[in-house]
Amino acid sequence: MNQIRQTSSLAIASLVSGILGWTLLPFVGALVAIITGHMARSEIRAANGQLDGDGLAVAGLVLGWVSMAMALIAIVIVFAFLGGLAWLAVLNS
Repeated sequence: MNQIRQTSSLAIASLVSGILGWTLLPFVGALVAIITGHMARSEIRAANGQLDGDGLAVAGLVLGWVSMAMALIAIVIVFAFLGGLAWLAVLNS
């Protein structure tokens, strides 16, 4: 007899938040995707085969972490650019 497995709602929330992190809610969506993705994977492991959705959780985690990494790189580039401008302003004065 096959048992019907449910998809973890946290995994779905992680994927949706990861997508929102790339579109409407850049920082908040990515942060929620990371948190709910880790919670979903833990919940799925603890369910002993009763829950599906590990792939959804991993996709949400990847979207969230990549979005955060790109935001961090953008911040570093902005500060490096502004620091370079300040250095040039000091040189020229």
